[in-house]
Amino acid sequence: MRQKNVLIVTAVAGFLCQFEKNTVGILRRAGARIHYASDFDFPAYEFDEEYFAENEIKVHPLSIRKSPVRIRDNFRALAELVRIIRREEIHVVHCHNPVGGVLGRLAARLSGRKVQVIYTAHGFHFYKGGPLTSWLLFYPVERVLARLTDVLVTINREDRQCAERFILKKGGRVEAIPGTGIDTDKFCLERSRRQEARRVMGVKEGELCLMTAALLDREKNCQTVLRALEELGDIPCQYVLCGEGPLRPLLEREIRRRGLEGRVRLMGFRRDMDFLLQGADLFLFPSLREGLGMAALEAMACGLPVVAADSRGTREYVRQGENGFLCGGRKPDEFAWAVRALWQGKDLRAAMGREARRMSLQFSRQRAEEKMKEIYRSIGVWGEEAEDEEKTGYGEETGSQRHHECVRSQSFLSA
Repeated sequence: MRQKNVLIVTAVAGFLCQFEKNTVGILRRAGARIHYASDFDFPAYEFDEEYFAENEIKVHPLSIRKSPVRIRDNFRALAELVRIIRREEIHVVHCHNPVGGVLGRLAARLSGRKVQVIYTAHGFHFYKGGPLTSWLLFYPVERVLARLTDVLVTINREDRQCAERFILKKGGRVEAIPGTGIDTDKFCLERSRRQEARRVMGVKEGELCLMTAALLDREKNCQTVLRALEELGDIPCQYVLCGEGPLRPLLEREIRRRGLEGRVRLMGFRRDMDFLLQGADLFLFPSLREGLGMAALEAMACGLPVVAADSRGTREYVRQGENGFLCGGRKPDEFAWAVRALWQGKDLRAAMGREARRMSLQFSRQRAEEKMKEIYRSIGVWGEEAEDEEKTGYGEETGSQRHHECVRSQSFLSA
């Protein structure tokens, strides 16, 4: 099979390392040449240069900007993408994020090459109950560009139902995947690490550890949790917030203004979330707009109940009163009520944690990878050679990991 040149396009550079390592692994095992075009000037997540070198990913800096109103920059990025597709003889463009999806699909069309296009919608910016401006701006664009798309990948039921009403490229189709997939071998409950994780986070004996892991921007809505903490003054707790982003200075001021310095700890971006989650008791996920929410699913895989804002993404896995609670996104009193209920009910917290773990297995990395392999197989990237290589190499490792994960999960779920 002829080696394929695959170009991944995102609006923010750290997105690949943070969310698309499974895709990179699939492409490498398929023998594809991987190219990555993104905005490397303002990475929203930590940028790992070693990862790109180890995986032989060719990097192409773009003028692309996450904001659609940065018209001049994004027009320049469109021209840059067209040149990359022509120069590198790209066969497949796999684009992500709204702006990456727009520019990637337009560039594939304008390049004059016969390019197959995959667009993964990590949550459409328009959704039931969403702002009218989002529907006016994003819905028409997605509807039109669907005609340039071979495979439109969605990660929740609401988005899939919407996408199925679009007209795609001839022969195109809509697919659904369980997010980017959780490594349920890495993210699992390990009680032996609990005390050390709590020490690292500065959580004292007897304190309830509340945790959020998120990009610090307005949509992640961490201010609602800060307001909820004011209503929980009688509960000994620590709120550990992992992540970086443009809203950090504002959150720091808000913490001081509300007198929460001793109850909130900003940990910055962390690469050891599987470890830190061992020391938490609850995971708070107040994000207002989620396509799915992998951070919450990783917490559930570690046996934590989730208290989340009610959104199309969190409704995919949070079952009210069974493995967590869904709250109004801007209602701190509802978050405070849920935290108090789980503080008072230790047995309820443990039962919800077990149910959370069970639910998380439906979103495992293995399931996500199998679905993505089917998608790449359908466009000729994943073939028999890749299947043979996986059976003799990677497949054996995966089987061992799956057995190890199963043994650990059974022991903890029965505890």
